[in-house]
Formats: sequence, C-alpha cells, structure tokens
Amino acid sequence: MNIKDAKEEIKNAIIAYFTKDEYGEYEISIEDQRPVFLMGPPGIGKTAIMQQIASELGVGLVSYSMTHHTRQSALGLPYIQKKNYGGVEYSVSEYTMSEIIASVYDMMEETGLREGILFLDEINCVSETLAPSMLQFLQYKTFGRHRVPDGWIVVTAGNPPEYNNSVREFDTVTWDRLKRIDIEPDYNTWREYAADRGVHPSVSTFLDIRSSDFYKVETTVDGKTIVTARAWLNLSDMIRLYEQNGIEVSEKMICQYLQDKKVSKSFTNYYELFNKYKSDYQVDQILCGNASDSVMERVRRAKYDERLSLLGLILDKVSSDLRNIYYEEQILSEELEALKKIKAEMSGSTEPVSQLLANAIAAKRSELDNGKRSNSLSDDRRRILHGTMNAMEAVSKALAQAGDPDGAEAFEVMRKCFNGRRSEYLERVKTMDSELENMFSFAEEVFGDGQEMLIIVTELTKGAYSARYISRHGCKKYFEHNKELLFYERQSEILKEIEGVDI
Repeated sequence: MNIKDAKEEIKNAIIAYFTKDEYGEYEISIEDQRPVFLMGPPGIGKTAIMQQIASELGVGLVSYSMTHHTRQSALGLPYIQKKNYGGVEYSVSEYTMSEIIASVYDMMEETGLREGILFLDEINCVSETLAPSMLQFLQYKTFGRHRVPDGWIVVTAGNPPEYNNSVREFDTVTWDRLKRIDIEPDYNTWREYAADRGVHPSVSTFLDIRSSDFYKVETTVDGKTIVTARAWLNLSDMIRLYEQNGIEVSEKMICQYLQDKKVSKSFTNYYELFNKYKSDYQVDQILCGNASDSVMERVRRAKYDERLSLLGLILDKVSSDLRNIYYEEQILSEELEALKKIKAEMSGSTEPVSQLLANAIAAKRSELDNGKRSNSLSDDRRRILHGTMNAMEAVSKALAQAGDPDGAEAFEVMRKCFNGRRSEYLERVKTMDSELENMFSFAEEVFGDGQEMLIIVTELTKGAYSARYISRHGCKKYFEHNKELLFYERQSEILKEIEGVDI
C-alpha cells in the first residue's frame, strides 16, 4: 500500500472510532479499538500523514518516538503507598503517571480538545526492559495503572527488521490486537504531494527523469546507502533557503541528505545544469508573453530532459503564484466574515469598534496558538491565520489614524480597507489568468500537442491549488487541451462573495 492509501485507511478508522451512539458513548469502546500499526521503511512520511490527518479532522496530536524512552519515563516512577487490607496496613508500590499519558492530558487542558491521536513511532524497537509493558499497552491501552483517555486513538509505527537491527517481533496475540497497515515507497504518490508542497523544481524534475533514485536504503560493499522521501523533502527546503540567502548549493551539502555517492553526484551535476537553464530561459519573460524567438527555437531543438527541466521551472512559478492566490482568497473570505460579525455586534455592544476588532484578532491568535500546541495546524491554515491577522491589524491601524471613530464612520473605514484589498486581489487574478494563457500559448508554439502539453495539463489537474483556481475562475486553454476531462465544474461560492459583496 502506498502512503496516500494508508492515510485514507487511518483516517477512516479514526472517524469510525470517534463515532458515538444516541447516548453519546463511543460505538466501539476504547478497549476494542485496535491500535493502528503502520509497518514501513524509514523516511516515507508516516509521521507527516499523522499531522495531516489531525489537521483535517481538527483533533489533537501527541507524538513520541519510543526508542527515546526508558521504562521509567513510559510507565512513571515508583513510590510507596500505604493501604489497609483486612485491618492490616501494607506498603504497596504505586507509579506516577506516565510521561506519555500525562502529555495527552496536558494537551487536553491547554487546547480544550477532548479527542486526538496518540502516535507512537518505532514501537517495535523499544528497550528490553520496556518491551513487556509495551505489549500490555497495545492490548489494553494502559501504561502502568494509567489508561489512554477516552476519545484518543492510538496509532503506532515501526520499521521492518531489515531496516533496523533493534526490531522486536511481536507475538501472535499482540498482532491479533492490531490493525496492521503495510506501506511501501511509491514515487508517483510522493510526486502528487511534492507538487502541492512546493518541492524545488530541480528535485522534482530530476526524479521525474530518474525515479529509480527516489528511494534507496541498502547495504553495499561501500557501506550503507540511505536516500528516502524525507531526505528529498529536506534537501528541497535547504536548496530554497540557500538560494534565498545567496549560499552556494554544493555537493558537500547535497550528500548530507542524499547518502549515496552516485545519487548525490548525479543530482549535483543536474542541479548545475538546471541553474543554467534557469538563467538561459528567463521564465518570467515566458509567462509575461515575451519569450524571444531564440528561446523558442532553442526549446524546439532541446532534448527531452532539458524540456522537462524548463517545464519544471515554468510550473514551479505558476504553482507558487496559484498558491498565493489561494491564500489571498481565503484571507479575504475570513476577513469578510469577521467584519460582518463586527457590524452585527456594533448595534448591541457598548464596546468601541476598535475593541471589537481587537477581540476578532485575539480569536484568530487563539486559534493559531491552539493549533500549534495541538500539532493539528496545517501550513496552509497557519499562513491564512497570519495573513488574516495582518489584514485586520491594518484595519485597526487605519481606525487609529482616523481617530478611532464609532458607528457608521468606523465601518466606512473598515469597508474601504477591505475593498482596497479586494481590488488588489482581483487585479492579481487577472495577472494569473494572463500567466496561464501565456504558458499555454508558449507550449502550443514550441511543443504542439506533444507529451510536454500532457505534462502541463496533468500537473494542473493534480495540483490542489491549480485545480481549485481553474474550477473557480476557469481557463479556456486548459479546457481546450483537456476536453475529455469533465471533472471540474465551474464553482464560485467564495469568488462571487468576494466580487459581489459591498460591506
């Protein structure tokens, strides 16, 4: 099973476990909720999908790597308790609450979330002293005398023995109490995720050409080679930050992530060539509709790998712009809802408008802080919350500059601020429409209806931000080159609200 399918299986299981009957009780008791066990090689995204699931379901996430725990930290520390049995007092060993269970309760107190996921990684690699207690936990959801709170689902993960010498094999009774999901690396699945995450185009186009280098964990005569999905993502992030800060991306840095000499050398050579294409082709000019005749002629004569690199550069810029459009759209939508609420509160509140606005900003700040504490905040949601708070703080500043008016005068200030940002957004949509139009026109000119055009249409279809944009705003040339695709219907819920409303 690939990681995408595994995510859906886990998500469905959690939804089922969270289902309650007419009395508010869980349909499946916590004792009968089989812990999910993800079995798969390292670095394929097991932890990442747990964060995604928590974000999508709006529940908490507490994560632990069990290789870092001793018996004492997992079970708690012993202490002597006096108890009376049949009139005779005895000294009895008790245990403080497990650090792991305590962390769940801490999150519940800090965030107010009563449901969540307790994710225990590398659970089949625990120390010898902890192994018996770990098996008891998997069967009864307890550490020592302390049980996982109701509403918290246990998900575990581990590596097959060929990847980790510390693996301990579970017995039949334990396996029979687990919901086991076996995962294998799959490049096509990772590629979909990478496109939306904004993986550096040098990484994605290199792997499109050499997908066999996507995942390698093996022992050779030269030692261990380790190249994982996680390594490519981490390398991509570092490349972007190095470029942003004007630091050279060298083989010395690349091999710190791609721990295979041949792969790191191949990617280093490709990255140098990729930068040459970036300099030569001037993607911004192509997307502005100003590609020179010499550039178009060079593309026509280019080999397939060079064409693929150029497509990577073009699609990376388009995807980045589409992602930003999405953020702006969501920020406008949330700001609009906040201002509508403030308008409704103005008639029945004695608080000044500036305070009502401050309360709205504080609510967004609270959501941001709680999301961080619960580990359930997606990167998109984090950016949207920050953007919404910035927009509302700009409104607050405008009110202050106007002398903190109240009533209709105050709302007129807020209306002008919002409408100004809405106008800027609509201008950026026009620019985005032109960008997509120019991309297709360029591709038609140099590629015709070849494989490269198929790649463009496929990437736009699979990308979450591009698919959303096209479904809302349309793109004539996209539909011309994808006539058989009837998946997208023109939608306009948020767009119509933003374009048509005048608060």
